[in-house]
Amino acid sequence: MEAYARLHFGVLDLRGARGRWFGGVGAAASEPTLLVSASRADSVTAEGEDAHRAAEFARQFLSHHRITGGVSVHVHSALPSHAGLGSGTQLALAVARALAELYGLDTDPRELARAVGRARRSAIGTWTFAGGGLVVEGGRRPDRDECGPLVARLPFPSSWRCVVVVPDGTPGISGAEEADAFARLPKPSEHDVEKVAHIILMSFLPAVADGDLATFGRALTEIQEITGQWFASVQGGTFAPGRSRDLVYRLADWGAVGVGQSSWGPAVYGIVDGADVGKRLAERIRTVLGSAGRVYEGPFSSHGARVWKDGRGP
Repeated sequence: MEAYARLHFGVLDLRGARGRWFGGVGAAASEPTLLVSASRADSVTAEGEDAHRAAEFARQFLSHHRITGGVSVHVHSALPSHAGLGSGTQLALAVARALAELYGLDTDPRELARAVGRARRSAIGTWTFAGGGLVVEGGRRPDRDECGPLVARLPFPSSWRCVVVVPDGTPGISGAEEADAFARLPKPSEHDVEKVAHIILMSFLPAVADGDLATFGRALTEIQEITGQWFASVQGGTFAPGRSRDLVYRLADWGAVGVGQSSWGPAVYGIVDGADVGKRLAERIRTVLGSAGRVYEGPFSSHGARVWKDGRGP
């Protein structure tokens, strides 16, 4: 099974005044990817990158469904951990999907997420896993432990390219630290929340549908600037200070039309039109970054996780 990195473009609402919290917009990048294989077994074993986490997700899934059998999981390649690319969610869902296939269970993405304890705040990774593209999810009700609903999914124009940069350094916030961070965040103004929703509905989404990269880029950058301020008290600014922030501005200076930081970072991204333009921008960033990080370039993924059965590979 292959799953794709999730880019988180922004949160919709940290106020909850309309009865739902969080929500958000994001997309599936074509690189980097996660590759996992699994087979039925008497106990739970895992090997490869992130083997410990893979085994724990398998145990959660089996316990949730009261299954007495086991699984052997091999993580052939993992997404960069705690980088803002949804590595935990994609691994959890990949393991859950593999087990669901092996044991003939429901593969609905919301059920998979519930079985392995994901989508407790953001459901972007769940919906990009399910179908790729640009997704908008409607947030969760505070009184229900359920995945936020998919509100919209659009394919990106095939010529658009995304350059994803993962600099070495301090990992992004996750787990208990992330829960504590959200608890400490001040509530944004009602004006800001309404402005983000307006931008998404009347500029961001229509621009993708029309293939208008200039408008999309302006909308995405504005969303990042507004929502980045919501997290500034915890992360130290609109973008994570240091290399991540510098790379966001460098990507913009070097021609990326829409730029931003994915979730808590340190991953950042820039969007351009044309394969050659994307490759040139990626190479320019690699020259600056050297060995102090990784750079990926390619189109957005137009489909969700890919599954091959009975040993048949891509």
